[in-house]
Amino acid sequence: MTVKYSKDHEWINAADQSAAIVGITVHAQDALGDVVFVDLPEVGKTFAQGEVAGVVESVKAAADVYMPVSGEITEVNEALRADPSLANTDPLNSGWFFKVKLSDTAQLDALLDEATYTEFAKNA
Repeated sequence: MTVKYSKDHEWINAADQSAAIVGITVHAQDALGDVVFVDLPEVGKTFAQGEVAGVVESVKAAADVYMPVSGEITEVNEALRADPSLANTDPLNSGWFFKVKLSDTAQLDALLDEATYTEFAKNA
């Protein structure tokens, strides 16, 4: 598994380098509290790296979900739309947000590895 992290608290699993799964980190869901709603992007829509691709709302706040890399949305997690609490109970697996077809795999190199992200999140 090739998981990288953004400074905006998204994770991306780009195991096959052409398509990837994106979600929010454990740190993000801890900071948000109980997630009650997710606004997922439209399948087929293309986003640039850093663009807002969705929104997650909790009992505490709402937060944007940013694209960690540029690409086209190929699938959204309908189970998450039906049960937003998956973002809290299993943020790194069943709580994923969307899948993206990468348009520039080199952008993965600028993202953080787990150790670097963990250190970054301590001060976030």
